[in-house]
Amino acid sequence: MTQAEPLVLVPGLMCDDTVWQHQIAAFAESRSVQVAEHALSDSLGEMAERILDDAEGRFALAGHSMGGRVALEVMARAPDRVSRLALLDTGYQGLAPGQAGEREKAGRYRLLDMARHDGVLAMAKEWAHGMVHPARLGDEPLMDAIHSMIVRAGVAKFEAQIRALLGRPDRTELLSALRLPTLVLCGHDDSWSPLARHEDIVRLIPGSYLVDIPDCGHMSTMERPEAITRALADWLDS
Repeated sequence: MTQAEPLVLVPGLMCDDTVWQHQIAAFAESRSVQVAEHALSDSLGEMAERILDDAEGRFALAGHSMGGRVALEVMARAPDRVSRLALLDTGYQGLAPGQAGEREKAGRYRLLDMARHDGVLAMAKEWAHGMVHPARLGDEPLMDAIHSMIVRAGVAKFEAQIRALLGRPDRTELLSALRLPTLVLCGHDDSWSPLARHEDIVRLIPGSYLVDIPDCGHMSTMERPEAITRALADWLDS
């Protein structure tokens, strides 16, 4: 029996394979599953090139949050290497011009300063507060897992990934040129990457489809793991 195509999972800012644990367990028996490691890369393009260097042949590609932007950089460089694409709780536009972009830059560097002066855990607790559905803020195992993951990443990785995000390219034109099975997924209550943005992505990518996960914030793979795994399984079987 021929094994299914490999699956590459791309974590977001300050994240690691913790965000994909349910999906790894679900799919690893039927296919090779690889989780991208961004190391101290400070550009999304460099992160994408690491994926292309580490993966073999053609693969299915799923990215969450910043990882979705990295997945688009993979598509910009080697579309023939990717058989299908999943974009979860993410974005595609560059840094906004003017005051909006300056506000984003200031907000990100404020968190970096907090991590440097008050410790990564203090920063993680403030930052993660807006990452999950409000009803889950009292879920101690979930919040502890998120906080611990951010602490493991550390200040140097945070600084590198902030530079990568602030230097992100606009990929609006790329979306319109994609021609492969594409899942676009969003936690319904994601305040970081709102549902409306994902509706725009679906309008831009021909043949793509949207899965809206109810009672879910930005950390969808950890908040609603069973629902996300079902959506990814349907996408892999499509």
